[in-house]
Amino acid sequence: MNGQIYTLPAGSTLGDTLKVSGAPYIAGAAVGILKKAAEKRTEEITEYAINTPRGELIIEIKDPESSSGKLWAEHYKEYEGKNIHWESPEALAFGPFEADIKPSREKGSFEAFDVLFGAGGFDPHNTHLILSRKKHTAEYGSPEDGAFATIVTGRKIISKLSREDSILSIEPVIEWEQIAEKKCTTDLSTLLEDEDSVFTYFEVELSRNAPVGAEHFYSLTREGTLKVDVVTSSFISDDSLREVSVPYENFEQRREGAISVRTVGYGTGRTYISREERPSSLVHSVVGQVTKGLELIKLAEKGQKLSIESLPPQIVLLGHGFEEVEPVLSSIGIELIRDGYTGEDAVIVRQDPPTTLEILGEAKVTAYAVSREKLVEVELYSERAPKSVDFFRHSLGLKTKTVGKLPVYMIYDDTYLFKTEEEVVKYKEVLPENTPADRVLAGEIGVTNQAAKRMGTIGVRLVNDDLFGPTGEKFSSTNIIGRIIEPERLRGIKEGDAIYISEAAHRKAYNQKTENHDE
Repeated sequence: MNGQIYTLPAGSTLGDTLKVSGAPYIAGAAVGILKKAAEKRTEEITEYAINTPRGELIIEIKDPESSSGKLWAEHYKEYEGKNIHWESPEALAFGPFEADIKPSREKGSFEAFDVLFGAGGFDPHNTHLILSRKKHTAEYGSPEDGAFATIVTGRKIISKLSREDSILSIEPVIEWEQIAEKKCTTDLSTLLEDEDSVFTYFEVELSRNAPVGAEHFYSLTREGTLKVDVVTSSFISDDSLREVSVPYENFEQRREGAISVRTVGYGTGRTYISREERPSSLVHSVVGQVTKGLELIKLAEKGQKLSIESLPPQIVLLGHGFEEVEPVLSSIGIELIRDGYTGEDAVIVRQDPPTTLEILGEAKVTAYAVSREKLVEVELYSERAPKSVDFFRHSLGLKTKTVGKLPVYMIYDDTYLFKTEEEVVKYKEVLPENTPADRVLAGEIGVTNQAAKRMGTIGVRLVNDDLFGPTGEKFSSTNIIGRIIEPERLRGIKEGDAIYISEAAHRKAYNQKTENHDE
């Protein structure tokens, strides 16, 4: 399980294994199971990874039934450790070694990135593995079938290789989609067999080169899981923060297990995890790398959620008191600078730097606080008004933060109207949904929908009303999106003030996650 070996009685289930191992796992998350037999399958393999000191090359065999293709499949392990014997602008050669080939004395034509065998002096005892750097013709003493493979990944590496380099290892690339004996399941009653490999979580190391993108990923996995919305042969993606803008920070090759966020165009904010190597992209900023449990990424199925551990853990100050966070920050060498209200009931609503990786880099953080009376906890009706709740969270930044700011722009009678700092109405519609039928209860939060001119206005009323919604609009123009848990906290607030909003469910989930980490 997760690389560790456990011995259990025959007939043990997945749930039994979780109890014995204490492995990282969030209830309801999917667990990957790979049968030992699957690792021994003798499918026709057409791709091989050649590892060198300069990086990894992947070659694809053109015809596994050709004489050179068969020779490679039977003897590729023998080429490990071979140095570069010679190089030129056109090609380079690893060797020499003995091979059962029949050298041809004819000149051959080769394309860039071709892979072939060649016999120096037309002697099979002096055979080399030749990689073509550019299109050219040459007399290498190759067999008549010529190039038997093509470099499909890592092509830039062959220009960097020199006489000091060698082949470190060669491994077949197994297409996971072709492995029948695998599953990803949430059923903890699943029986396990001898030598099954089980994967309960994956671990991620976030990139210091992408602090904002890393914070985006932290927000996405706030509850310890990643949702699998899309599955293809080359990636899985979580679309939960789609349309949340992220700056482009890190141009880097998307290796197997690379985590990237789309920063421009359709799907902005979407988070991808690569299942196979892909080139760098000007619209995909690389924010991290899977360091453990890549198997779980490859086994995952659409609609599942996966347990995750992020390194370093996220630093979340918002919604907490100075006395809560100072010991934790001190234990990891972070200096806390207090700003704003500093009474005993202070609650942090803003931090500078805003991201975990910047805080760790500077080894200090300034935390701005207000009195706890100004932090208003809300319960949002995500199932009843999903689009409007998304608008609200987006407007206040609650999709990526645990506390959002909401300025008060008008107060009359027992009605409080708010205008968000981020003008999300410019690119998000507020269609009618969850409109009240006969009464709005005190403390319920309303958003004016597009049936009225003041679309996007947010309001709360401290008394029940049978005629108008919380924003003063008629019921048909009002979407009810949630409720304030303690509405009396609004009393005493003036026009021009700001309140701070947090979701009660998120605070509870975060506190529970923190307790689990402490344990």
